[in-house]
Amino acid sequence: MSKTQTIRAADAIARRLYDAGCRHAFGMPGGEVLTIVDALEAAGITFVLCKHENAAGFMAEAAWHQTGAPGIMVATIGPGVLNGVNAIANALQDRVPLIVLSGCVDADEAQTYTHQVLDQQAVLRPITKASFQLSAGAAHVIADKAVGIALEGRPGPVHIDVPISVADAIVSAQAPAARATPAPTAPTGAQLQTARDWLGSAQRPVLIVGVDAMNALAGPTITEFATRFDIPVITTYKAKGLLDENHMLALGGAGLSPLADTYLVPFIKQSDLILCVGYDPIEMRPGWRDIWDPRVQNVIDITAEPNHHYMHQASLSIIADCAATLTAMGEGIQPVAKTWANGEIAAVKSALAAAFPRSETWGPAAIIDTCRQNLPADTIATADSGAHRILLSQMWTCTQPRGLLQSSALCTMGCALPLAMGTALCAPDRTVVSFSGDAGFLMIAGELSTAKELGITPVFVVFVDASLALIELKQRQRQLRNAAVDFGKHDFAAMGQAFGGAGHTVSSRDELEAALAAAQTAETFTVIACIIDRGAYDGRI
Repeated sequence: MSKTQTIRAADAIARRLYDAGCRHAFGMPGGEVLTIVDALEAAGITFVLCKHENAAGFMAEAAWHQTGAPGIMVATIGPGVLNGVNAIANALQDRVPLIVLSGCVDADEAQTYTHQVLDQQAVLRPITKASFQLSAGAAHVIADKAVGIALEGRPGPVHIDVPISVADAIVSAQAPAARATPAPTAPTGAQLQTARDWLGSAQRPVLIVGVDAMNALAGPTITEFATRFDIPVITTYKAKGLLDENHMLALGGAGLSPLADTYLVPFIKQSDLILCVGYDPIEMRPGWRDIWDPRVQNVIDITAEPNHHYMHQASLSIIADCAATLTAMGEGIQPVAKTWANGEIAAVKSALAAAFPRSETWGPAAIIDTCRQNLPADTIATADSGAHRILLSQMWTCTQPRGLLQSSALCTMGCALPLAMGTALCAPDRTVVSFSGDAGFLMIAGELSTAKELGITPVFVVFVDASLALIELKQRQRQLRNAAVDFGKHDFAAMGQAFGGAGHTVSSRDELEAALAAAQTAETFTVIACIIDRGAYDGRI
């Protein structure tokens, strides 16, 4: 009789994550997670040593965007877990499937040993889809549940707290059968017929597309549907590129720039059919609250989960797969001869282009335009929070989904650099550029050492004006005194060089072009510090 094969409980988790497609984990180890790290490496998942758990979470998010597998963040007991709270909350709001593996002391030990001990599950439950404490007998089941919950519906983070002795506990190597993946669903019956009737008669339809559609990989279906029915497409910032933004029907991103919304909101209010396809308003600002009346305009909401946000209401609510629903709606429907017959689509596109001109000699718009012109069309960009992100998200043309990564729901600072690093690691054949304000860059500059250690070559562009530009602008708009928004000017190029990268300081388009050319052939990462004037964003966002 053959001997039953056994593994550690930590190996059960690691093997399930490997089977889900995970190949990298990110974090900062402590003694309580050493078995977890060993198990991940043994399963074929490379552990990336980061300098802070917050950065690890964003690198893990980038891995998800490039591979489709859940990101993995590892944090040790106490301060390690608490350092990661921001990135975990961001994953919940930005709909990112993140597996959070934390170490903890054994339950018996916690009764008399209190150093660094806290209820980590109580901390993380409100900002995760689920939190488990690993038990040896259920290790395989917990691992499978974590993967399924993280990916299903609206993706999000799932936490597994791993006691030290449980990680090493011996369990059977034979995992039970994994849960079957649910098939995509579409509406049927009267609900579908109503949607088809409205589509067939609409003269001024518009598609508003969001992160649910991006996570459902609905880009090709949206492109075919919009083109066939001649429907213009507005996206949230996270969903940019689901329709190639060079397409004549693409109206770009919305929801954060008051200037852009000056043109987009009135356009939507003229529509006789608003199709919200995977549109999750968690990315949007108050100006998008109840901008239509579903009793006056036909509004169809196609989402992954029921509407609990109440940012808007719909005439018809469909909880189903975005692509399958659009396909079912369009079957056999004859498109109208011409939508928006008075040229409104072209007029809005023209107005948006004029509102965000690319012709300035130097400044934030010139920096973005120069980067877009001098980097490959399929460059993956990442954006930190701040004034530059608002401008960038209007001006950075995305030809495909996930061409611009950012924290668009929680809007956390310090995300651009680690998002770019995780992207460069998992998509080594793509050009990767990050855009940070100087304050956001300072929050995360220590991770330049990780970029050097990984041997990756992203380009880190920094807007240098020695101010929290967006907050300073709001301060002036409210006629408040200048306080708590200014700081010193620093040599960001020298920081890059100090960590083993290349560094350039530029103050003109020609200098930036030269720096970008050098960066694309460099064998290390590059920091490009772009010096701009105070108040450079006034009237532009």
